Amino acid sequence: MTHVRHQPVAPTRMRCLAPGAGIDAHRHDDHQIAYASRGVLAVTTDAGSWVAPANRAVWIPAGAPHAHRAHGKLALHLVGLPAADNPLALEYPTVLKVGPLLRELILAYTRDTEAGDSPQRARLRAVLLDQLRISPQQPLHLPAPNAPRLRALCDILHADPADNRTLAALGRQIGASDRTLSRLFQAELGMTFSQWRTQLRLYHALVLLAEDMPVTTVAHLCGWASASAFIDVFRRAFGHTPGSFRQRAPSTQRRNGEAPSDGGGMRTGSG
Repeated sequence: MTHVRHQPVAPTRMRCLAPGAGIDAHRHDDHQIAYASRGVLAVTTDAGSWVAPANRAVWIPAGAPHAHRAHGKLALHLVGLPAADNPLALEYPTVLKVGPLLRELILAYTRDTEAGDSPQRARLRAVLLDQLRISPQQPLHLPAPNAPRLRALCDILHADPADNRTLAALGRQIGASDRTLSRLFQAELGMTFSQWRTQLRLYHALVLLAEDMPVTTVAHLCGWASASAFIDVFRRAFGHTPGSFRQRAPSTQRRNGEAPSDGGGMRTGSG
């Protein structure tokens, strides 16, 4: 990741981003929690991408270069925490499950940023940290490969997640055996080819759902044999159906009084 801005203090704020907009690569001396109450957030580092719908948040450790990208209309809530506050002792980006209480704490803490260091705000932050300590980690990381042959294969599937060819067939296209590629997946990415492809398809599915694409169409474009097969995998990964994911965003935004996004394209503001 080149041209990384250094922004010492991780801000606590809420901002809206248009579909496709983002915050360019930067790093903080603080930890940060990034949570999308609407839309889907992708956080990218040199190690890969972490994707979070509205019942997940991304923990970004102090010093980690990262960039944000919005899929769908994004209501982004950012919580900065001093480097000494690391309730889960995490030194790498991680997706965390956001339950109802933690969600409301994040919304309240990022809404009332003018209160400064008042006793009420300190108590709110203490409860937020308590909830983070018990938040389960979620396997929503799409690791990025470094080996040229593995990167070439992953690029093929990024371009077309519905490509159902076997590892051997893909290997013939890039000039590598399936045995070599299987070894590289385990050594570099810590997962099998099948596991990585499922993560990739879920990643793309979240992006397409955030763009209000019908569930059946998403299933087809992401390579599932049927909508029911897609729904089953999605429910096991995220705890709810893709249909409920599409239906909840507008009402969530209205309930929280969030303003509509203003403008498009890649943003370079603070985050």
